[in-house]
Amino acid sequence: MTAATLTSKGQITVPKEVRQFLSLSAGDRLDFIIDRDGEIRLKPSYVDVSDLKGILKQTHQKTISLEEMEAAIKAGYQRNHAS
Repeated sequence: MTAATLTSKGQITVPKEVRQFLSLSAGDRLDFIIDRDGEIRLKPSYVDVSDLKGILKQTHQKTISLEEMEAAIKAGYQRNHAS
C-alpha cells in the first residue's frame, strides 16, 4: 500500500508509484469518488471531447467552406513562394 501525508493546508503529494500508474503529470486533475461503503477512489479527471464544442467559436468570425480554406492556403503559398 502507498501512503501520503496531509499538510496543514489540506494538500497531499500523490506518490510517484500512483502518478506513474495513472499516467499523471503536473497540472492533471483528479476526481475523488466516495463510494456508498465509505471507500474513496481516485481517478484522473478527463474532459469529454463533446464538452469542448464551441469553446473557440467567436461570434464575429465568418464560417468558411473547405473550398474557401483551400483557396486561401493556395493564395498564401503563392504569395510566399513568388519568384
